[in-house]
Amino acid sequence: MQIIAKRLAALRHLWSPLILASLGIVGISLGLAYFVIAFYRTLALPGFFYYLTLQFLDRWLRGWLLLLVGAILLAAGIWKLSGVAVIPLDATPRGEDEFVLGFRRASRAPRITVLSGGAGLLILASLGRYASRLTCITPVQDPVEYYYRASSLYHFENVIFVPPIPSQLEVEVELDDGTHHNIKENISHRDQLAKHHAVDTRLLSADNQPLPAQQPIFRQASDALRTADAIVLGPGSLFESILPNLQLPEVRTAIRASRARTIYICSLMTEPGLTTGFGVAEHIRQIARYGGFTPDYVLVNAQRIDPDVRQMYEAAHQSPVFMNPEEYEETVVSNTDRVTSRDVVVEGAVVIEADLASSVVQLTASLDHPGEGRTVRVLRHDPDKLATAILEILRRE
Repeated sequence: MQIIAKRLAALRHLWSPLILASLGIVGISLGLAYFVIAFYRTLALPGFFYYLTLQFLDRWLRGWLLLLVGAILLAAGIWKLSGVAVIPLDATPRGEDEFVLGFRRASRAPRITVLSGGAGLLILASLGRYASRLTCITPVQDPVEYYYRASSLYHFENVIFVPPIPSQLEVEVELDDGTHHNIKENISHRDQLAKHHAVDTRLLSADNQPLPAQQPIFRQASDALRTADAIVLGPGSLFESILPNLQLPEVRTAIRASRARTIYICSLMTEPGLTTGFGVAEHIRQIARYGGFTPDYVLVNAQRIDPDVRQMYEAAHQSPVFMNPEEYEETVVSNTDRVTSRDVVVEGAVVIEADLASSVVQLTASLDHPGEGRTVRVLRHDPDKLATAILEILRRE
């Protein structure tokens, strides 16, 4: 009863206009009734009007029946109207001074599952305060203890970190020059590999042996994927943080069985030796290739990059991952409880361009000369901007 009373309390500024509207409806109904009676008495009406006007029922019964139907419709209308917040513009609101703000009441906070790694999981962990449950599934090659130690520095709400399988695996990538490398070799920082890109990746056991066809995953990870309202891929390295987990058959099965919206957060920059030359479309194709599905939505950063920051990335053989007009397939109109937007479709996924990043100052140092560090401005995904974009997608119809 308290929940019902609290919701109906939203109508406290609308009782006066509701009463006036009800009286107006009653007056119109009486006028229409007189017209119907006049037509009925003066015109020869078809036989079905006998049933349409319920004349086969007693007049008292007809009256009570119409009152009951009217009361039900009125109650339903008032209940639906109570889903609108009414904000008076002054302390003593008058009918003409009220502003009505529409919003959709969520029955519960969403359940979100994230497949990413490294800083990406920690960035999205801030989503926990908006979710009833945020499950972060760590990459197969990472020890889960790292994430719990890192998260202890923060105070995340409703967040749990879950490894997909009991033991760590190795990730091997094949580059376009035919060479094979372990993903832990720090490929992106090797200048001689910068111009290359990955053409294949596979999982190996800890002793670098091929895996069996079936690799069971933890039930907690499977349940988190199957019962999620949103499955978020990224932010993070495509070949290091996202694709490894998608190569587990049971992960793919759980995602296909889920009714969740799948959202891929595209990388801000290409990775030398891994995604050199990749655009948004190629990132989506890799997910479809290894995951067996195309993300429903793809978030792409559209923020203008400062020339100094861009120059620093170019020196490191990296370029922004922006939308290429040649990749557009079609446009779609999407509705939320706030706005209607027009998005583009690439490789079957709805691509949303938004400001998702911020420039931050980072201290860098060489392992050979740790005392010779310097500060540089780098581009990083912004936790608040990402949370806003993801929640906006979940509000879409």
